[in-house]
Amino acid sequence: MTLGVTEAQSPEGGLPADHLAETAEAKQIEGRSLGQIAWARLKKDKIAIASAIIILLIIAVAVFAPLIVKLNGFPPDQFNKTNADGSPLLNTRDGGIPIGGLWGSGTSSEHWLGVEPQNGRDVFSRLVYGTRVSLLVALGGTIIAIVIGTVVGMVSGYFRGWVDTLLSRLMDIMLSFPSLLFVMALTPVIADRGQDLFGIPDDNKLRMGVLMFVLGFFGWAYLARIVRGQTLSLREREFVEAARSLGAGPGYVIFRQILPNLLPTLLVYTTLLIPSYITAEAALSFLGVGIKEPTSSWGRMIADASDWIESNPLYLFFPGLALFITVLAFNLLGDSVRDALDPRAGRG
Repeated sequence: MTLGVTEAQSPEGGLPADHLAETAEAKQIEGRSLGQIAWARLKKDKIAIASAIIILLIIAVAVFAPLIVKLNGFPPDQFNKTNADGSPLLNTRDGGIPIGGLWGSGTSSEHWLGVEPQNGRDVFSRLVYGTRVSLLVALGGTIIAIVIGTVVGMVSGYFRGWVDTLLSRLMDIMLSFPSLLFVMALTPVIADRGQDLFGIPDDNKLRMGVLMFVLGFFGWAYLARIVRGQTLSLREREFVEAARSLGAGPGYVIFRQILPNLLPTLLVYTTLLIPSYITAEAALSFLGVGIKEPTSSWGRMIADASDWIESNPLYLFFPGLALFITVLAFNLLGDSVRDALDPRAGRG
């Protein structure tokens, strides 16, 4: 005669089935952090994965631009008048329009995306180096805006009182500025002053630094408002009260207790701010107050191509397509990250 409990054992003859059921239930209710939940959601989001892959490829192109251009064999600033076999590359009688290729763009086995009119510079090489310039300006401006906005927002929300009032009015003033007009007006002035006062040559490295600073300086106020609102809520939470009761100072509480809880918001805002600065750099270069010749940027290429769109439409198509894909990938990834970090998503 056997006991009833042995009849409910697992097929392997090990633990009872009810114990296995309790173990499985415990695994199902095992707690997960917000980061683990967000990562699990992102892995299931095909749009997020595709956007991340595109962004990584674009970053790789920017980092390894010199090596990629070596495959093509034409430096971005090199003027090309003839092909390797000595045949003319440009039609000098017709204003320097490329000869042959797709839609009269000069595309060939040597020049994969064609050449620029008048000077014959390789479009592929300039497009690759333009990726580096556009991303550097966008990343630099984003870092400046994130740092200033985060610090000002946390200080304003934590200390409140007259500090909050003063910094809130400063945010209102910054938000009231027509930032694009100020960037257009200040960028060439600061670049010229830097050359006159400090002896810095007015090259595009200086202009890139000025663009980063000006874009970041006029872009922090909106983030500071968001951070301030969340800091006002976080400063009343139990873990902050516990840290203060143990003698922690304001600096420790702000940067060790409150800042880690703001990281999801900062991550989402970063993914949305980078594409806006890429577009801003392209617009400023298109208007002639950003990157100048001979340095390549997508906005500079679009500006130059606007005069040749009828005779060489591909000259405008490739930088425009690169700008479109990059901005779209960052925006889609930002939306996916925001949805993944939303604790209310996926319920019901």
